[in-house]
Amino acid sequence: MNTALRLLLVEDDPVSGAFLTAALEALPAIVDLATDAAQARRLARVQIHALWLIDANLPDGSGERLLADLRAGLHADAPSVPSALALTADPFPERHASLRAAGFAKVLTKPLDGETLRTAVLAQLAGDTSAPPRPDGGPWDEARALAAAGGRIETVLALRQLFLTELPRQRSAIRQALAAGDATTAQATLHQLKAACAFVGATRLLDAVRALHATPADDVARAAFERECDALI
Repeated sequence: MNTALRLLLVEDDPVSGAFLTAALEALPAIVDLATDAAQARRLARVQIHALWLIDANLPDGSGERLLADLRAGLHADAPSVPSALALTADPFPERHASLRAAGFAKVLTKPLDGETLRTAVLAQLAGDTSAPPRPDGGPWDEARALAAAGGRIETVLALRQLFLTELPRQRSAIRQALAAGDATTAQATLHQLKAACAFVGATRLLDAVRALHATPADDVARAAFERECDALI
């Protein structure tokens, strides 16, 4: 079974669509290709994507309008709102500015080679701070975990299994250290846990770990840490 990173590509030109699909599949990635806005909306409702790549000019609407529609009609189980890259043959700065103002994280000018495309996708997944979280949250950030694992979901799943095996032990060690007033030992374990959270995309727990590491005597920080551990274990 192919378990690579999953992307949504919206491109109405058959040649461009074939080229871009092949370039993205080399990441590796599963690419859902939509040739118009209507098909893109249907795919976004039934699949969870790490990133959207959208042509700015589609036969049934603009890229800006489609981006707004996709965000409004997101898959119910998606952990976060994917960020989006715009694809356009228009070289004019004002057009690029309009696309960024509509919410696109980056604008890629066509034609572009496969390596440039792959680099842009991986850079966006690895360093994306533009994608807003889903209102209902979720303990896992799939895009960041996949970026850390080079786009291989089987690696993410293996790391998460190990992470969830270790988390109860680490939690217990932190509890015991804090109960004994040993902030130094608690902070050492929290420091280890920070790196693990980042690798597996446990972003909510990562925030709680950072807060507790900074203020180990704070009851609010302790409660937040316990709550996020409970959400995963």
